[in-house]
Amino acid sequence: MSGRVLRWLPALLALTLVLWFANLGGRALVKPDEGRYAEISREMALSGDWVTPRLNGIKYFEKPPLAYWAGAVSFAVFGAQEWSARLWSALSGLLGCVVLGTTAARLFGPGSGWRAALVLGSGLMYVIVGHSDTLDMGLAFWLTCALCAFLRSRQALDQALPWRGWMRAAWAACALAVLSKGLVGVVLPAGALVLYCLLERDLRVLRHLCLVSGPALLLLLAAPWFLLVSQRNPEFAWFFFVHEHWLRFTSGIHNRSEPWYYFFPLLVAGALPWSLALISSAALAWREEGARRDFRPQRFALAWAAFTLGFFSLSGSKLPPYILPIFPALALVAGTQLSGPHSVRAWHALPGIVAGLGALIALALVTRSGDTPVALINAFRPWAAGTALALLLGSLLGAWLARRGRAPAAMACLALTGLISGQLLLASHDILSPSLSAARIAATVRPHLRSGTPFYSIGMYDQTLDFYLGRTVTLVEFRDELDYGLLQEPQLTLPSRARFEALWRAGGYALAVTTPEIFGALDAAGLPNVVIARDHKRVFLRTP
Repeated sequence: MSGRVLRWLPALLALTLVLWFANLGGRALVKPDEGRYAEISREMALSGDWVTPRLNGIKYFEKPPLAYWAGAVSFAVFGAQEWSARLWSALSGLLGCVVLGTTAARLFGPGSGWRAALVLGSGLMYVIVGHSDTLDMGLAFWLTCALCAFLRSRQALDQALPWRGWMRAAWAACALAVLSKGLVGVVLPAGALVLYCLLERDLRVLRHLCLVSGPALLLLLAAPWFLLVSQRNPEFAWFFFVHEHWLRFTSGIHNRSEPWYYFFPLLVAGALPWSLALISSAALAWREEGARRDFRPQRFALAWAAFTLGFFSLSGSKLPPYILPIFPALALVAGTQLSGPHSVRAWHALPGIVAGLGALIALALVTRSGDTPVALINAFRPWAAGTALALLLGSLLGAWLARRGRAPAAMACLALTGLISGQLLLASHDILSPSLSAARIAATVRPHLRSGTPFYSIGMYDQTLDFYLGRTVTLVEFRDELDYGLLQEPQLTLPSRARFEALWRAGGYALAVTTPEIFGALDAAGLPNVVIARDHKRVFLRTP
């Protein structure tokens, strides 16, 4: 590393940290995921029950608890706020870049390390998910640790150095990935290993997996929670392993069915501004390592990415962040390949230029988005245009720098472009929060709350409302994702609107929230009420 770079390194690191953490608390939590996971953590911290996750006071067994634990600790230390809800994702994303960069530096040299970290930390999907309260970044972090530890074990083995510690670290990371999001934490690494062996026609790698101590360590770390939650909740095992794994993968029970090619355009868009750089690096790496006779780390990383893409493409349930574990593997390869004669070229910036222009054109043509009011769309448009313009201009500058042979400057420019564009997109998204979050309207409702006040949610459940009110609600004629928990504890819901109306009319102070359509029907039926707040999505009322 040159003396000039070393002089600027502290300032660059400080700028990176500011850009990475600056926007964690600058926008409302949005539904469903952010509101759901923040509320589970809030209830866990409040109740002190770290075994049985609950959403709106109802058992919620869809996912394991590691991210909930992290959120609950964050709330206990910093209070229940937007930024503390997102802190675990942000830390996981940043640490993932550190782990990947350190590994790339050890495997392929210091230059490969900082390039891999730059590519990973500035990809559009990685930035967005890393600043959202979801489970996907935690999973991606532990899988990145598993990938890197495995590669380090292979390097140590090839150099006749102690390797078992790294291999056991890979097993431990898999255990934490399982605690983050389920069995996918071992399926993806195992599938990548099998695919690599098949592609390379080489089974020798299977000899050095610590197949006794490794699985024992995995069970030691992951099994206690599964055993304890099953002991306390006998219904857990069937729902978690059959409903949430097997049936989710093989059927469309969650209504998230998409065509098999669904993730391919998302992969290209999510890699911006590095889409072409990743594709070209993957092709170069596959060809370059073809002559090696020993273990081929870049080919293994590509097998990791390919299996992850294929696995989720076959799944009956698809959501964009599922493919997040692909990006660290591709960034590892890109960090190695984007040097020397294959360093950043002007044409690598083309995806950012095209995407920026395309977004500007789309913004000029689109006037509505679902049931979002036109006023919100119009307020969102300048922010979104600024994001698209930042992507366009930053990519053009990166292309110009690459054209002049200033590859490191071009790479830094594209990395800043990706990070800043992602943060601007997240900030602009808050303009739409009245359609996606109860944050603003909850501030109007909160003064009407009294200790012990019944609060009914009729025919709907806004996942962000509990968090912003700091309390749960009683569901009326609504089950959806809470159906299985309500089957176990039916006393926590009102199954009919008639039962709600009887309780409401019986007297006593109470609050309720419902959709404008249901409110119209209740009001027409003569339900006594006073409207205390409303918007295009929700109507809040109280007893007279």
